Amino acid sequence: MSSVRLVIACLLLCCTCSSLRADLPSSVDGFLTTNCLDCHNSDTAEGGLNLEKLPRAVDTHGLASRWVRILERVQTGEMPPPEDVEVDAKESAAFTKSLADWVRHEQETTAQKTGRVPARRLTNLQLERSLHDLLGIDLPLTLAMADEQRTQGFTNIVESQSMSHFQLEQHLRVVDIALDEAFRRATTPSDEWKKRLPAEKIVRTNPKRRTREPELIDGKAVVWSGRVIYYGRIPATTAKEDGWYRFTVRASALKPPSNGGVWCTIRSGQAVSSAPLLSWVGAFEATEKPKQTTVEAWLNKGEMLEIRPGDLTLKAARFANGQIGTGEGEPQNVPGVAIDWIEVERFHPNGDDAQVQQFLFGKHAVKTNRDPAKAELKLDDPKQEIGRLMALFARRAFRRPVPWEDVVPYVQMAHETLDDSGDPIEALKTGYRALLCSPRFLYFQEQPGQLDDHAIATRLSYMLQGSSPDVELMKLAAAGKLRNREVLLQQIDRLLEGPGGRQFIRDLADQWLDLHLIDFTEPDRRLYPGFDVIVQQSMLDETHRYLEEMLREDLPIGLIIDSDFTFLNSRLARYYKIDGAKSDVLERVSLKPEDHRGGLLTHGSIMKVTANGTTTSPVIRGVWVSERLLGREIPPPPESIPAIEPDVRGAKSIRELLAKHTSDASCASCHRDIDPPGFALENFDPSGRWRTKYGNPRKKNKMPPIDAGFTMPDGREFKDLQSFQELVLENPERLAANVVDKLIAFGTGAAPRFADREAVDQIVQQTANSGYGFRSLIEATITSPLFLNK
Repeated sequence: MSSVRLVIACLLLCCTCSSLRADLPSSVDGFLTTNCLDCHNSDTAEGGLNLEKLPRAVDTHGLASRWVRILERVQTGEMPPPEDVEVDAKESAAFTKSLADWVRHEQETTAQKTGRVPARRLTNLQLERSLHDLLGIDLPLTLAMADEQRTQGFTNIVESQSMSHFQLEQHLRVVDIALDEAFRRATTPSDEWKKRLPAEKIVRTNPKRRTREPELIDGKAVVWSGRVIYYGRIPATTAKEDGWYRFTVRASALKPPSNGGVWCTIRSGQAVSSAPLLSWVGAFEATEKPKQTTVEAWLNKGEMLEIRPGDLTLKAARFANGQIGTGEGEPQNVPGVAIDWIEVERFHPNGDDAQVQQFLFGKHAVKTNRDPAKAELKLDDPKQEIGRLMALFARRAFRRPVPWEDVVPYVQMAHETLDDSGDPIEALKTGYRALLCSPRFLYFQEQPGQLDDHAIATRLSYMLQGSSPDVELMKLAAAGKLRNREVLLQQIDRLLEGPGGRQFIRDLADQWLDLHLIDFTEPDRRLYPGFDVIVQQSMLDETHRYLEEMLREDLPIGLIIDSDFTFLNSRLARYYKIDGAKSDVLERVSLKPEDHRGGLLTHGSIMKVTANGTTTSPVIRGVWVSERLLGREIPPPPESIPAIEPDVRGAKSIRELLAKHTSDASCASCHRDIDPPGFALENFDPSGRWRTKYGNPRKKNKMPPIDAGFTMPDGREFKDLQSFQELVLENPERLAANVVDKLIAFGTGAAPRFADREAVDQIVQQTANSGYGFRSLIEATITSPLFLNK
């Protein structure tokens, strides 16, 4: 233990970096003292800005943003306030030029010395996937890690990453969990199996007992539409061990509604009151004709499936005392699902045990045993073979060739264990553990200036796959071919093909669009009836599939704001009140103006993550749209400004409340950017549906109508969502630049700085001929100096 702790302690050394500071130009200081200090000093600090205490440095994103904000306010004539101070235009221009030159010089000088991106480490998800690829395992390791801090939604931003002793202990614990699983699988017989459960095995064991399991009707396991929790649980699917399971369900609908089939949910959990949470597994629309649905899920030991009609718009049966008796559901004339059989398969998605053995022991045969301690690994020359295996493992773990002298200290640890135990398996486990605790595994190895081919391979793979480079990338890096633009473009296409592209979209959307927050709130079902977990998951699927289409077809980036199509299944189409989708498979659906949909901006997933489940706020949505889609960074509000509390009685509209809030001059400058997109989206309620009035739609009392009109920051007016979309699309370059900003942050661990604005503009202009196509923007970003340099 102590030897590995010595290795892991050196991780702390990777967190240190130097900062370079040059004095603020005297002309800038003089301008601020003369024109700004009266209002922005220690006594007044209007707008939360105290120039006396503002550090004369831009070595953090926060400080740089404050200086750039000052520059832009003066540049646009907002500051100093014209009514308070008269500033000569030449003096103002000289100030902004001097300040811009200073910020740019500071950032460029730092980049030359230490790189644009400081030392960064793997995120939780990247660590999990790296260990999966190195060892061939499939444990959900992120569940053993603490939540990460996010900056603008991203988990990989260097300034948000820290490395405490707690995190070092966490890393060591996760490595141990991963290695224990890998060596268990490599040294014991396979635990994969498959079995089929007929209806008789799925239903309740005692038909006379009132319970929550399915009942047997005409040789099928039946669950009726109802609201009793855990109704539809299937104890026969209970996992005897933690693991990945594949379930194939053959089922049909009973008494389906006239407008379609019976939408059913598949969820997992212990299905008992002491463990009330259930995890999403999947959904399907049961029809009168039987069909098969296959889903895959991780189940902890003791968890089972729950399969039931999950559409909350279906008529529901009433059952007394939270239990269901055989024969109680059918007479109530409600829809149900009839299951013919369930096929259960225990499997390993990242490869079989032979693959794990290959990763750990190479070509050497291992004699497995049910007791891992009794497994045997035969090596002709144990110390020499252990050294060779560790050298190969180190190359994969460190993502580049490793000189033998760098591997020797780790090999010596393994040799010490071999001398003590005489067991080469235990010795290899010790050696691999030490390698996985090295900063060369946990941190990206990047030097200031142009990245070498191995660093390019690593950065590219972690951006597009979220994991370490594969064999093909490693070979190209070793051959020095990844600096060739055509080769790099070929690899981008390869990595984004098929499942890789879908995973990239999910990873990007989870962070860029905050879709990881989709479960954070749940709309009040009394206020927003019809919303359920099927609708929520369908909203996520809509957004993912929409972005996949933009990626595959290289569609213009303006489609994030407006379009004439989307992707729906029958449940979501019914929820949106749009015709076109007829099954549980997502279909491309054409949109009409009266559908009030179009573009990522109007997706239900976006509306849900930007609301609190009960009310909407133009401020919250406005900030989100400004920062995530329009590329306008919104500073936090001054501490002296209270938050807006909506009038839940509906007596006042949010516009009336906000008008009072923004009468303060210190608020107005920011709300000029925040409010337009926020009000443009007010017709969408917290559940993602279109509305025309505030308040509870079930109540007949008079409710305030929604006015979605407002004025853009440049003075142009819009009257509704559609005209807002039209105004935004007049400047697609800004949308494209914002996407480049997000891609750079996602791919490199640091958002573009003020000094990088020209480079971002060059990337955008390269894609003009494609209409700023989404795929073109990705390719231009990855092949740019911003991506290919530290």
